[in-house]
Amino acid sequence: MSNSNSTEIIRAGLKKRYAREKRFRLFGIASLMISFAFLLVLLFTIVSKGWPAFQQTYVKLDIELDESVLKVNSNSDEDALYSANYQKVVRASLNKMFPGVSGRKKKRDLRNIVSNSAAYTIRDDVLAEPKLLGTKQTYWFLAKDDIDVFMKGKIDRNLPEDERRLKDYQFEWIDKLIEEDRLEKRFNTVLFSNGDSREPEQAGMKGAIMGSLFTMLVTLMLSFPIAVAAAAYLEEFAPQNNKWVDIIEININNLAAVPSIVFGLLGLAVYINYFGVPRSTPLIGGLVLTLMTLPTIIIASRAAIKSVPPSIKEAAIGLGASRVQTLFQHTLPLAMPGILTGTIIGMAQALGETAPLLMIGMIAFVAEVPTGVLDPSTVMPVQIYLWSDSPERAFTERTSAAIMVLLGFLVAMNLIAIMLRKKFERRW
Repeated sequence: MSNSNSTEIIRAGLKKRYAREKRFRLFGIASLMISFAFLLVLLFTIVSKGWPAFQQTYVKLDIELDESVLKVNSNSDEDALYSANYQKVVRASLNKMFPGVSGRKKKRDLRNIVSNSAAYTIRDDVLAEPKLLGTKQTYWFLAKDDIDVFMKGKIDRNLPEDERRLKDYQFEWIDKLIEEDRLEKRFNTVLFSNGDSREPEQAGMKGAIMGSLFTMLVTLMLSFPIAVAAAAYLEEFAPQNNKWVDIIEININNLAAVPSIVFGLLGLAVYINYFGVPRSTPLIGGLVLTLMTLPTIIIASRAAIKSVPPSIKEAAIGLGASRVQTLFQHTLPLAMPGILTGTIIGMAQALGETAPLLMIGMIAFVAEVPTGVLDPSTVMPVQIYLWSDSPERAFTERTSAAIMVLLGFLVAMNLIAIMLRKKFERRW
């Protein structure tokens, strides 16, 4: 009887243990599914809102480059051609298409069918080819943001007139343009070829993308060699049980957990106020992000160097190699996959930072595309922040599109890390 009771007790205990393990697995699977569901909802929201930004509405206009209206001719000098009022010929074309429009407000709304960039497009063509003056040309101009939003189905024309941005007579103009095949949606090249703008239809990400690339270049050029050198010294050459080395190691680990805005304050106080580094440039941005990235790369590099088997180092030294030769010819090549992985992770973290860059002035409105590390610029996360704070509805989709581009950069960086790890990985 006692043996039978013991067996039943053991079976009951095993049954409870198996049930707990099964529940634990179910909880783990449920957690993964919930996390994956939230990720899908987030990505779907971003993509659904941002996808329309990759298309832009264009308006077709027949422009008569009348020399009497522009008050210039093909023999005029470059300054006269540059300063001519090309907006007049755009208005003349619209007035010819809709001759019955009267009243200041309606005329202003008529002009707002076409973006202000239309005049600049004509100006650039005339400067490149003055012989266009006196001829009639057909152009596809950017449509104003309200027209673009309507063409993408974001404005309901069935709402009462006082509850929507477009009036009934504007819908009549749009219908006429559609009937005459003068309105169409195209791939939005402006999003990648223009800098920032106050006008949504003219706003692009090229300035922010170039600013991010220059900033990341400065960060990589500074953080990678400094971090690898520091990690190599601490692992291979620093004296053991030394209080100064212990203090350095503790501070490196602590710096990895410091809020990023603190590095922005440090850059503002030291780099800008003390050393006089120009504000709002990729150079100052790269210097600040280098401070923030160094602890991450150092910690990852130390772990990679420590993972190299001691036998490889001992064999190299036994064959007569110096400690420096052992480090550069054996230890670092074998540790390179881990070092590169840590570097890419640190760079990806720096690419998505906003707070430290706000402190050093990279939140400024910059319309020009930077051409170097000393030009005023902004970065993609700051551009997203600026667009998200804009009241125009068309900036909402551009904000989501910019997030998609930023996520694309982050995914690309992680893929590069995986490929580099596979390329340099060695088995021992």
